[in-house]
Amino acid sequence: MSGTNTFIKLAENASANGWCTDFTPRRLLRNGHLMTLAGNFLPRPHGPLPEPEAILVKVQDPIPGYEEYGPSSVLCHVNWQPEQVRSQRLTVLLVHGLEGSSASQYMLGNALRAWKAGCNVVRMNMRSCGATDRLSPAIYHSGCWQDVARVVEHIVQQHHLHAVALIGYSMGGNLVLNYAGQFGNRVPPYLKAAIGISPLMDLAVSSSALHEPQNRVYEQYFLRSMLARIRRKADLFPRLYLSLCTNRILQKIHSMRDFDEYVVAPFGGFASADDYYDAVASSHVAAQLGLPVLIVHSLDDPFIRMRPETREALLNNPHVSFIETGHGGHCAFLAPGLGDDGYWAEKTLFGFLLATTGTVANGS
Repeated sequence: MSGTNTFIKLAENASANGWCTDFTPRRLLRNGHLMTLAGNFLPRPHGPLPEPEAILVKVQDPIPGYEEYGPSSVLCHVNWQPEQVRSQRLTVLLVHGLEGSSASQYMLGNALRAWKAGCNVVRMNMRSCGATDRLSPAIYHSGCWQDVARVVEHIVQQHHLHAVALIGYSMGGNLVLNYAGQFGNRVPPYLKAAIGISPLMDLAVSSSALHEPQNRVYEQYFLRSMLARIRRKADLFPRLYLSLCTNRILQKIHSMRDFDEYVVAPFGGFASADDYYDAVASSHVAAQLGLPVLIVHSLDDPFIRMRPETREALLNNPHVSFIETGHGGHCAFLAPGLGDDGYWAEKTLFGFLLATTGTVANGS
């Protein structure tokens, strides 16, 4: 135990680098709900990122029987370092959470920090996110880790990259960890590290937590956004989704579990919401992660829950650095200062990258 509210377990290959510090919550934000809301809504200066390059990456072939709608693609916003050093620099791939986008505050904050340090930065929109519904006939969900794989393959092949690190927030953390876990100990030489901030590793218990009375405001926020997205999908791809509206299926949906049962399961290829939750949980790969991994989780996260079995698997994996704080909310972790902007998780994950990749700047 380190400090008063932060449990830290460092991986063997990162334990001597001194990159980790205790987390102290910002004054008046020792409540998980207040911390979560402040992290999401407090304005923050991002500073000037150069105009990014927009790239499209195909992630899924046309849906059988609906070929007229074409394949599904994702939009990425990329800030490259100068071409003469690009391939030698660390490339950081950022993946947002549920109903986020490449423009989410934590995406921009991490992007600016990494780009200033000399990294290439790729901000990936999940399918349909960031106003890209028209680019993806297929829905997105917590099991689409292959989309991360397609983006990594694309940028590595197109730009001959030698070092890639993955950072996923919440649902994006589940995608990143699932992708990294597929390799076991046979990790490609270019894949250097994976990071999950408030990762959604155990979907069943987290879905139940989201439906608790104190969390209904979050659930209703997500639900309104997801239902609006399905209605847009019905306009764009009527043969696929219009029946959800005309058959009054959407009217049956009053919780995110309902949404997963009536939309995600049938359109994602799962038997039920329970089948979906089990099939895509990255907790299944916690023991087989074979590259340097950082996971940051807060005990007062309002709706992300971690099962004891998952925590034990992470603690027993020598490749995983696990930080569990008493406070921090969901994807927030606002600290009093730290000499910069007070975004403790961003500072900590960047220290982890420095420790595990040797350096992220100047290509040395």
